[in-house]
Amino acid sequence: MDRSQKEALVAEMNGVFADAAVVVVAQYSGLTVAEMTQLRVKMREAGANFKVTKNRLTRLALDGTNYGSLSNILKGPVGIAYSDDPVVAPKVVMDFAKGNEKFVVIGGAMGETVLDTDGVKSLASLPSLDELRGKLVGLIQAPATKIAGVVQAPASQLARVLAAKAAQG
Repeated sequence: MDRSQKEALVAEMNGVFADAAVVVVAQYSGLTVAEMTQLRVKMREAGANFKVTKNRLTRLALDGTNYGSLSNILKGPVGIAYSDDPVVAPKVVMDFAKGNEKFVVIGGAMGETVLDTDGVKSLASLPSLDELRGKLVGLIQAPATKIAGVVQAPASQLARVLAAKAAQG
């Protein structure tokens, strides 16, 4: 990589860190190319990304963002997972780490809040934004359907009584 490519990568990563809701850092030493590809595919399917860059360039990209505190844990072969949804990247990373003991989550951050491994696990256990939205819509719709059922019941009972009277006489 020449200097201009490095500058472009730092600028791109700085923009990524400025927009990301969560960033997770993991060590990947010993993973095969196929395993790394599998991780990247899972991340893309979930709406997140996983990047491996030089630690020095990543530290430069972290400067001036809310994730500057992550510079301290960038040691050795590490990759960075990030997403716009604060739950997606931790969930995929923790699921992948369960199946691969060579892949170790070492920390992360959500905005200015620094997360250790347990913090990332806690985030991974939360429902995603889409799941929460679905639950919220269900809660909002439930009273409306109950009201419609209650309002409709007396009218149908009245119609049945009138029909019985008409049939009778």
